[in-house]
Amino acid sequence: MTTLPQPGASARAIRHHYDLGNDFYRLWLDRGMVYSGAKWAEGDDLERAQLRKLDHHIEAAAARGAARVLDIGCGWGALLERLVTQCGVVSAVGLTLSDAQAEFVRARALPGVEVRVESWADHEPPAPYDAIVSIGAFEHFARLDMSERQKVEAYAAFFRKAWSLLRPGGRMSLQTFAYGAGRTRAQAVAAASTRFLADEIFQETDPPTLANLAEAAVGAFEVVELSNDRLGYARTCKEWSGRLRARRAEAIDLVGAAAYERYQRYLDFAFLGFTSGNLDLYRVTLQRTRRLGATP
Repeated sequence: MTTLPQPGASARAIRHHYDLGNDFYRLWLDRGMVYSGAKWAEGDDLERAQLRKLDHHIEAAAARGAARVLDIGCGWGALLERLVTQCGVVSAVGLTLSDAQAEFVRARALPGVEVRVESWADHEPPAPYDAIVSIGAFEHFARLDMSERQKVEAYAAFFRKAWSLLRPGGRMSLQTFAYGAGRTRAQAVAAASTRFLADEIFQETDPPTLANLAEAAVGAFEVVELSNDRLGYARTCKEWSGRLRARRAEAIDLVGAAAYERYQRYLDFAFLGFTSGNLDLYRVTLQRTRRLGATP
């Protein structure tokens, strides 16, 4: 097995956030337990907007009807379920670093689904995948203490690994939040909200800039389509915040008052960040290059 360096959030840091408890997240997420910015259309509720987002990534990655699909950062398995039950996918593999999430997915016994507590850097499948989807994982691949060059190198390592996991001509659909144009990275890092999120919520995590992402993908993937849906993520955070506030007593019973208040503060900060343009939400469709290191 070839083990690549994973310079971003460690398994311990991921578990600090995601292993708080499945029952806690169930209080305020949608029924599918989708924990990333939804894709809203007029008349949508949270359930419909999250399904719309999943379907966007499935179509962007050309995953419908595929034999083998990889979900990097699979969360509680909503995309895996949709792939095998609605989209004719034969085998869907999900990677997570959260034991709680993996146990949740396994308990559902979805046909054709395998979930692994494993980093993308360590994943060695028996055959290439037809498509890759990664929603809400990329922002964990670098840390606040890394330089811009180190961040790009970390992201480039991910893209090279994804290239090796995909069949020739395969596509990857990626979603990540990122620093927006409202301020520089240095200004963002100095902000109290950033320090709070880094210390209390997303430990060992620093999101990319659009420039980081674009530079790192060169030679492994061509960017086919890119959109910024920061207001959609703002709306999602507002919905989550309201749902959590409505279940305050139950949340405190599950995780305690301090954790409840910490999450309400985090969702409020995130809402303001996406509304102001200090944070962006990118959905990117990527096509594998013919040769690693070559232009498309």
